[in-house]
Amino acid sequence: MPRPVTLFTGQWADLPLEKLAPLAKQMGYDGLELACWGDHFDVEAAVASKRYRQQLWELLGDHGLTCYAISNHLVGQAVCDPIDERHRAILPPEVWGDGDPEGVRRRAAKRLAQTGKAARAFFDAKPGGKPSHRVVVNGFTGSSIWATLYAFPPTSQDHWEKGYADFARRFGPILETFEKADVYFALEVHPTEIAFDLATAIRALAAVKHHPRFGFNFDPSHLGYQGVDYVKFIRTLSDRIFHAHVKDVWWGRGDGSVGVFGGHTSFGDARRHWEFRSPGRGDIRFEDVIVALNDIGYAGPLSVEWEDIRMDRVHGATEAAAFVRRLDFPRGSAAFDAAFERKRGS
Repeated sequence: MPRPVTLFTGQWADLPLEKLAPLAKQMGYDGLELACWGDHFDVEAAVASKRYRQQLWELLGDHGLTCYAISNHLVGQAVCDPIDERHRAILPPEVWGDGDPEGVRRRAAKRLAQTGKAARAFFDAKPGGKPSHRVVVNGFTGSSIWATLYAFPPTSQDHWEKGYADFARRFGPILETFEKADVYFALEVHPTEIAFDLATAIRALAAVKHHPRFGFNFDPSHLGYQGVDYVKFIRTLSDRIFHAHVKDVWWGRGDGSVGVFGGHTSFGDARRHWEFRSPGRGDIRFEDVIVALNDIGYAGPLSVEWEDIRMDRVHGATEAAAFVRRLDFPRGSAAFDAAFERKRGS
């Protein structure tokens, strides 16, 4: 059975959910990966109000949609980051508070832990009974050591290890809350996070002592332009792929004046070496991705995170849903050459 095709609502938070839901159905989606910003998923209301949870499911159901995951990237970013004014623009006012960096980090950690409780309460309220699928919260972690990426001034492994220790100290209690709620946290491996490639993903897992609730929201778009083997990522961390994004990127473009680090250019600048593209229009080998996901037995949704600054988003998200449906296929249940064998006695 093909996997459900969902739309991540983070890039659509300017639309109220009551308008986005019918549009998503019209564009061809089975469900939504609900972002915890805009009015798409209110963490505090989901914890406190049975009626809120019911109304949210009713809204989705009225438009023939479902949900498999909640995402709280923006709050997660503040858990481990050095905090500055940029965070104020993406955080709820009550998490930002007075802006004291350590206070912001602690309030962000508390809200992310609360997101796990909210996800469990929400999915337990799903019409028809509790879901059979894994309950997942996707998100970011931030990182206290991202600024040392280039290792100059000379940076020791001891310095980096302190960053992973900081991550483990801050995320340990969050993961314990997720454990109690029977929810999984899926880090979207991404520049600026504690894990931004395969090597750092392995190191992050080790830092939290391979906590069973810590895994990954696989997104090849953040790996390909770096030169990371994103198919190897799936196969290496096969038991930790809790969710999957379908998001494309191209690289090796531009005029040669801007490299992988982006040259302080804005998205859409023709000089850029890489750019996010509508699925199927970039350089990600999605056929290889689907084969690898089938090989590891991933049965969760394929969630489109749509970003392409040069394209109308409704056009793009509509073609993306159709692209994913053409792309996906169920894993075979028998060897193709099994029919060649003769039955005994024939």
